[in-house]
Amino acid sequence: MRKLAILIIIIFTIISCNERSVFEVYKPISNAQWHKDSIINFTFDPIDTISKNNLFINLRNNKHYQFSNLFLIVGIDFPNNNRVVDTLEYEMADADGKFLGSGFTDLKENKLEYKTNVLFPTTGTYTISIQHAMRKNGDIEGVTLLDGVTDVGLKIEKITTTNDE
Repeated sequence: MRKLAILIIIIFTIISCNERSVFEVYKPISNAQWHKDSIINFTFDPIDTISKNNLFINLRNNKHYQFSNLFLIVGIDFPNNNRVVDTLEYEMADADGKFLGSGFTDLKENKLEYKTNVLFPTTGTYTISIQHAMRKNGDIEGVTLLDGVTDVGLKIEKITTTNDE
């Protein structure tokens, strides 16, 4: 009976952790080499136009990633033909060169905050595009093949409020 109760608690915890997830998709990067001209698109049709959401870029990298940071160009195309583009920088390693993120193997997963408290006020199809914008110090040209990025993902989490907040 006790084992059953523990199992039910574990299952409930796993389910409740995913309650807020509205959208989560990963796209693999061929040969873990992200080409500078490769734009990764995520398309979705939000049903809820009232609730606020947090947006995250999920990125998996392996030991072949050569940088301590990551520059991305991220755009949102709205159904009404508006477009918002941001250039973002994320830390990928600490001062000692140890990769940030979760994972016990050479593969690390990073949940990078993109936007918070976002409403999708218009019904229709939204597209979020992600492209790397890495350069080596002193180089004018961008890095053509960014080694070590295995997957790029997008996660949208609905912000839930409780009576305690």
